[in-house]
Amino acid sequence: MADLQTPTEATLLSTSNSVTEGSTPISKEAATQVSLVQAPMTSNASTETEPVPTPTATVNGVVNGVVNGIAGTATLTNGTTPTPVPVTTSVPAPTAVDGLVQNGKPANLRDEDDPPLFSQSLISEQVMSQLPDGYSIRPLRRSDYYGGFLPTLRVLTTVGEPTLAEFNARYDFISSRNDTYYILVICDETSTVVGTGAVIVERKFIHNMGLVGHIEDIAVAKNQQGKKLGLRIIQALDAVAERVGCYKSILDCSEANEGFYVKCGFKRAGLEMAHYYEQGPKTSYERS
Repeated sequence: MADLQTPTEATLLSTSNSVTEGSTPISKEAATQVSLVQAPMTSNASTETEPVPTPTATVNGVVNGVVNGIAGTATLTNGTTPTPVPVTTSVPAPTAVDGLVQNGKPANLRDEDDPPLFSQSLISEQVMSQLPDGYSIRPLRRSDYYGGFLPTLRVLTTVGEPTLAEFNARYDFISSRNDTYYILVICDETSTVVGTGAVIVERKFIHNMGLVGHIEDIAVAKNQQGKKLGLRIIQALDAVAERVGCYKSILDCSEANEGFYVKCGFKRAGLEMAHYYEQGPKTSYERS
């Protein structure tokens, strides 16, 4: 069976208005006390006209700025209205970008908005107890896009560079069929995904409408190999297949990996054959 790929940002933009430094909110009564800063008078003896600065209204030290949060100007006693001073607004850089992750997910993403792909109860308690200290095994979550899921898959095969939108579209498709797709991950002490695998349930007409679990896409991060994480993933997926009613689980492997899968309880049962296509899928239906 061909590799199951799981292709496929949310930027939180916060803004804040900056008030002129040194300004102090004033009362309505105090605002009426407007002092005039007079421009220098031109000399009659001069043959050239000197530029006359625009009169400026000052309200308790605030010059045509913001008073009690309201931008405006003051009318002078001589009937001249000073030119308004633009009020600038400072917009800080986005505070949530790809990679800004806390505990394996974007800092602004709540647990209730990030449910697991399937029930945690399907994962073997025995397997959980055999993981290294600080490690956990759980169903895939949408937020794992940020938490190491795709880099871990790249240890196995080509993944590409799916965008967040592409990843979410595929996740939505799989989630809508959560009685068929069971993808789990192992996380280290920092909640980073360091291992993953999937079992896909095939529904048959034979064997009394039997179910068969296809174990796929087993991958462990290179810096985590040697900790028996691959074994735990296989054992967990095998248990999921049994708990959802499959009468057997099958997988494909290379000759070099046969011994490993024998240790996991599997045995040789045939020869894998595949026909790969030169051209990729052309329609959204084929890509699904």
